[in-house]
Amino acid sequence: MGKSILVLGGARSGKSEFAEGLALEAEKAGASVAYLAACRDLPGDGEMAARIARHRKRRPLSWSTIEEPLSPEPVIESLPGRSVLLMDCLSLWISNLLFEGPETGDEEAIERILCRVRGLMASAASSRGDVILVSSETGCGVVPPTPLGRLYRDILGWANQEAAKAAGEVWFVVAGLPQKLK
Repeated sequence: MGKSILVLGGARSGKSEFAEGLALEAEKAGASVAYLAACRDLPGDGEMAARIARHRKRRPLSWSTIEEPLSPEPVIESLPGRSVLLMDCLSLWISNLLFEGPETGDEEAIERILCRVRGLMASAASSRGDVILVSSETGCGVVPPTPLGRLYRDILGWANQEAAKAAGEVWFVVAGLPQKLK
């Protein structure tokens, strides 16, 4: 069984760079690395396209890239031994699930998404490879001004709690400084 690592941090905290460093260390030790991108490259969104390009530029050419905005569980379950999957990021995946799901009440959306998070973490726990998950810590920011923004923030907070409980290791990155929580 592989290990699972959760890396949390705010916007521009250095969380992705830290997670990439963990994957690089594993690669130097002989593991193959795959990068699972949960972000959707939406036509006409130049700012997001620039973010995606920055992330791609940082990644070594030896890493494979898997673009999977909705169903990362089968990818994680199929990992071979001596491999690492870096999923960046849980927060974008949660956003995708929120907008992709059926229009239901908040309670149904919350339970549907948290069930998927528990399934994701179960997939990571049973995987033969290691899984590094990156997620945004939105609880330290301002309260969103819209009901949808507050719903997203709440779901992501609960999702991060689920992931942290299940992960073998948890890091919090602040101003580029990683702090081990678990």
